[in-house]
Amino acid sequence: MNSKAYEKLDYSLCLLSAAAEGKRHGCIVNSFHQVTSSFPPKFIVAVNRDHETCKTVQAAGSFCVTLLAADAAAEVVSVFGYRSGRVTDKFDGRTVETDGNGNPYLTEDMVARISCKVVDRLEIGNYVLFVGQAEEAETLSDGPVLTLKAFTGRGKATPPSATVYRAMEGNGFRCTVCGYIYESETLPPDYVCPICRAPAGKFVRQE
Repeated sequence: MNSKAYEKLDYSLCLLSAAAEGKRHGCIVNSFHQVTSSFPPKFIVAVNRDHETCKTVQAAGSFCVTLLAADAAAEVVSVFGYRSGRVTDKFDGRTVETDGNGNPYLTEDMVARISCKVVDRLEIGNYVLFVGQAEEAETLSDGPVLTLKAFTGRGKATPPSATVYRAMEGNGFRCTVCGYIYESETLPPDYVCPICRAPAGKFVRQE
């Protein structure tokens, strides 16, 4: 199978966020899509089941998605796309708003917000696909959305929390928890992910 066929697809980079049990989590995803034109419309988003954001969406029963602006600061993608919520509150020190369900979101570097309640879910391997019904929506700024192709076109690696990856160059191992890439021919048996602290058993070979 030639992966170049589906690599023709492009995806919007979004910040998926939720709050539950006194904690707030968020991560960069590229799996948010509208799937019905009914009113209110329904959307889907997939996220790794091992991510803290996934667990929080499940606990909250709702989620918020903000679409990143094409000129969004690289630091936003770095924090929400490459760091683990297990070790830091990614929203700390930022101007944070909350939607009607209490989920946090950012307005700076974002072009739109859609808040949904979870109405269904489907487990797909190591991912959970949430079906959300829109409850709130607003435009935050003018301009286009940052896409995966535009982001990787800057020479940046696909954010580890994104569901869809662009093929990496060369061989290596990918952490199935946070997506960190260990670029080497071999993986030490006692290796620990520097991002989320997952053990070597959570890594899979990328070729």
